[in-house]
Amino acid sequence: MTTYVALGRWTEQGARAITDSPRRLDAARRQLEEMGGRFIGFYMTMGEHDFLLIYETPDDAIAARFTLMLVAQGAVATRTMKAFPEQAYREIIASLA
Repeated sequence: MTTYVALGRWTEQGARAITDSPRRLDAARRQLEEMGGRFIGFYMTMGEHDFLLIYETPDDAIAARFTLMLVAQGAVATRTMKAFPEQAYREIIASLA
């Protein structure tokens, strides 16, 4: 599985319906599981971003589909990054030598 980190913020629409946010989060978790992925962690944050989501999917296409599904609903905007675990990082760096 590949790990992704999504930095998110509530849109104006999402902020107006903020009390529905936990329900939307639960629905997103179920949808990702149906796609073969899973949440690793979710954190509400303070500052430039409103939340941090860490999740895994079998491949980039599923991650892209999940991200598009989230933003299409209009309540959130995200910046998603592919994350490399420490072992992969070490292998990448070692390949430079």
